[in-house]
Amino acid sequence: MRILALSWEYPPRVVGGIAHVVSELSRALVQEGNEVEVITALEEALPETEKKNGVSVHRVAPYHGRPLNFFAWVHQLNLAMLEQGVRLCRKKRFDLVHAHDWLVAYAGRGLKHIFQIPLVASVHATEFGRNHGLHNDEQRYIGEVEWSLTYEAWRVICNSRYMRSEIEGVFNLPPDKISIIPNGIRPEAFQVPAPDPAVRRRFAGPEEKILFFIGRLVREKGVQVLLQALPKIGERIPHVRLIVAGQGPYAEELHRQALHLGIDHRVTFAGYIDEETRNQLYAHADLAIFPSLYEPFGLVALEAMAAQTPVVVSDTGGFAETVQHGVNGIRVAVENDFELAEQICALLQHPEGARRLAQRALQDVEKNFSWFSIARRYEEVYQQIVYSPEARRWRRLSPQERSSEKGEPVSTVSPPPSRYR
Repeated sequence: MRILALSWEYPPRVVGGIAHVVSELSRALVQEGNEVEVITALEEALPETEKKNGVSVHRVAPYHGRPLNFFAWVHQLNLAMLEQGVRLCRKKRFDLVHAHDWLVAYAGRGLKHIFQIPLVASVHATEFGRNHGLHNDEQRYIGEVEWSLTYEAWRVICNSRYMRSEIEGVFNLPPDKISIIPNGIRPEAFQVPAPDPAVRRRFAGPEEKILFFIGRLVREKGVQVLLQALPKIGERIPHVRLIVAGQGPYAEELHRQALHLGIDHRVTFAGYIDEETRNQLYAHADLAIFPSLYEPFGLVALEAMAAQTPVVVSDTGGFAETVQHGVNGIRVAVENDFELAEQICALLQHPEGARRLAQRALQDVEKNFSWFSIARRYEEVYQQIVYSPEARRWRRLSPQERSSEKGEPVSTVSPPPSRYR
């Protein structure tokens, strides 16, 4: 099967979790015998085209000139993606287009209608969920684009039962249009042969316990709750170092909060870190903490679990479906800095119990979140769409013509309701 994927981020350009999902899914699909091409945003010093792990990557730049704002940049990016997609689709026939989130919605819709290719959409998060409602024109605009993407898609894929409930309600989608497929993990990508003492010395003292957070610095990731808990932790465990890795618009506010609380000497804001440093910090960390207010899936928890770092997460969203409290990690109430401090102190004071959680977590990750098994679930969804009689008719080919052209059997899969188009 030939798949054309659209994503505004793709490694090594990483803004959030979408980059990891798209790259690992594409890699696994290729290893399953599919052909995958990805169109994404160009970044300085990166090649415009390359083939890595069997995946053909095409990077495009928004139109020349400096966009007036982020929305203008997104529009320009979609035009550039659409142009590249047209060039690719004129050279070969793709079975479907897979658009990842609202930032590529326009390009996905254009390619769907120009070449009559079924469109699949992945909704990784919603603007409504991130902000607990739509409170201004910008948020309402994003919400409308998200809705239009789900409307145009033949199938909408989300990564947790929590997200299914959210998008079904927010976008008024019929339940049979939504498929739940969790994100996956490749454990070896987050493991190191041995912890490097030099990395530890860069970030923490030899006697300090390390709490590690990594993620985009936005309010919904809850770092402010962790900062609020740190003085309480320090009262019971004097030598604790919090390392916050990542960038984002909330960074300045977090710096101010640390100063206000008088804990800035205990917090290291590491900014962007590369994969090797990330893995080393997972290896050195006593605990990985992710106190999100909103988390559709929570891929970072799987990363820490794969690295065998004990995890503490908030009891929200997809975390509740990956972290079993007291079994492979710890969950605490959302925005409860008192409970967060209590659980962190309990694990730091009982490292053997923390290690048992981490060992079980790795077992669960290897058993339940392999990208190869998850890629097969994507293939099943793709095949249900592509080989359905309605998809064949929509592409202006009869089942016999389609079968004759590609040597594929005529499908007996029931067509999706007409509202899917």
